[in-house]
Amino acid sequence: MTEKLFYQDSHLAEFDAVVTACREQDGRYAVELDRTAFFPEGGGQYADTGFLDGVRVTDVRECGGTVVHLTDAPLEEGSRVHGRIDWEERFMKMQQHSGEHIVSGLVHARYGYNNVGFHLGSEDCTMDFSGELTREQLAGIEREANRAVWKNLEIQTLYPSEEELAGMEYRSKIEIEGQVRVIVVPGYDVCACCAPHVKRTGEIGLIKLTHVQRYKGGVRVTMLCGSRALADYAVKQEQAQEVSAMLCAKVNETAEAVRQLQEENRSLKYKLGEKEKMLVECRAEMIPKDGQAVCIFTEELEGDSMRGLMNRILEDGHSLCAVFHGSEKDGYRYVMGSRTADMRQMVKEFNALFGGRGGGRPEMVQGTACGNPDEIREWILGKAGDVE
Repeated sequence: MTEKLFYQDSHLAEFDAVVTACREQDGRYAVELDRTAFFPEGGGQYADTGFLDGVRVTDVRECGGTVVHLTDAPLEEGSRVHGRIDWEERFMKMQQHSGEHIVSGLVHARYGYNNVGFHLGSEDCTMDFSGELTREQLAGIEREANRAVWKNLEIQTLYPSEEELAGMEYRSKIEIEGQVRVIVVPGYDVCACCAPHVKRTGEIGLIKLTHVQRYKGGVRVTMLCGSRALADYAVKQEQAQEVSAMLCAKVNETAEAVRQLQEENRSLKYKLGEKEKMLVECRAEMIPKDGQAVCIFTEELEGDSMRGLMNRILEDGHSLCAVFHGSEKDGYRYVMGSRTADMRQMVKEFNALFGGRGGGRPEMVQGTACGNPDEIREWILGKAGDVE
């Protein structure tokens, strides 16, 4: 059994210990100590990392009460070592975990929902609740959670007896065997938990709920606390200032500026669409109305305008019309149609000859192809003789 110093003092960053065992394991070394401040993975919180006498600790696990440190080099059994955990990482994780207790306690008290899943990831942490919550409800939870931070409450750790535990109301996601460790945030939460926490709520700094989505009949809420929330704010502030400069608007007025930009964009798209319709009409009027097949290469028209031009030319009685947009270097998008012939067989032959892909209905086919425009035009017009 390893003496777990992280339960005696969650803020202990350095310690001395004796190596009781060291064995090679999957390319790394499994090191056991008589005592440790390294917290193993548990309670939704991933393991600490750090150093033992300059040897890197990459992961920590617990097996039957013994804490195993996975290192990148061996340590001599019986030797005395100095351990140093990555304190910034540990403190960040404690901020997130303590913040999660406050939020989960508030959700449970207000709405009766249980926290059925907690994951502290490398970038954020998520909480899964057993019922649905609106953004407005979560905004209220966020405000109250930060009030708990501002009160700088002392977070208590209890080890109740079986009799005391039987009379307590506390949250717990799983059945726990043996001694139950209970974390209390006075007035906000009472929950069984095996992970280290901050000593006072003020150390959390800030609780920010950044995202919510429906998940397995309830919701998944994403949260940032403390240093993570500050880093996220810094990124968003920088982004907001860049957007502000591009829009020539104050930072707090960018949303309205974007709405105006969207309206201008919609208006320009409409005007462009009207001009494309005029261009389609002009191009169609330029084609002699002799009923012959037509093959057009255009840089101005694409998408719906290509189909519009094809249909407009077919309306003038032409046997077939093919419209291409693009270049010989990059390839072409095409649309072909006829009011009298089944285009599907023709496009199969065309695709085979010009590396094309596409298909469609008897009266119209579309896709992509590549090749020399003169060769493409010659093939289309030559094949059109069969259609006519």
